[in-house]
Amino acid sequence: MVSAIRVPRDATNNVAMNRRLSKAPDRRRRAAPAATVARRIGAILRVLRREAPGWNAPIVSFISIQTRDPFKTLISCILSLRTKDQTTAAASERLFARAATPEAILAIPLPTLERLIFPVGFYRTKATVIRGICRDLIDKHGGRVPDEIDTLLTLKGVGRKTANLVVTEAYRKPGICVDTHVHRISNRWGLVATRTPDKTETALREILPRRYWLEYNGILVAFGQTICHPTSPRCTQCPIERACPRIGVIHSR
Repeated sequence: MVSAIRVPRDATNNVAMNRRLSKAPDRRRRAAPAATVARRIGAILRVLRREAPGWNAPIVSFISIQTRDPFKTLISCILSLRTKDQTTAAASERLFARAATPEAILAIPLPTLERLIFPVGFYRTKATVIRGICRDLIDKHGGRVPDEIDTLLTLKGVGRKTANLVVTEAYRKPGICVDTHVHRISNRWGLVATRTPDKTETALREILPRRYWLEYNGILVAFGQTICHPTSPRCTQCPIERACPRIGVIHSR
């Protein structure tokens, strides 16, 4: 499986060097050139794509695939922020069993809505945000979830991660959703050298071939949850270990 990954010849020495540098606390790194990314990322994603069926799919992606409903995708994404997938799944199921449209959610008293989504992180704040989103969807968009990132960003409480996820998962339109996993792994691979998810999105839009945009988030989130953990990643179990420079990795398993 590992042999399917082809590391560019001119990157061979860089892999060894990056592994040495990753042990130093004051490491400096540069993002890979766009041409190098185009050569590497296809092979890497092919391997991860084969492995992905054995991993748990990100919950918002699962809900989107199951329901084909942009509204449920949007609301489940709001619920998922700072919340574990199991908790998000249970809260989404309770909420959508009671109300699955903006109008139905607005008909629920706020305390009841809070109880329905508890114990997602910041559930009281999220209940208020969800009601505000529903009101905006009805008043400004005819109850329909917009399919453009810039329009989604006008909804209070919707950030770039959520907007990109709705556009890519619900509408299958090009976008790059960058959460903590995508941000961390893209830097760990040396594809980008960025400090925030928003900057990672900007950098990836410049170097990542468009044909990989739709699948990039889902594959990397599942990979990050299963193998490429924030601390002590499971490098010995990683199907692309020999092609990874492991930038910033201090300890691994």
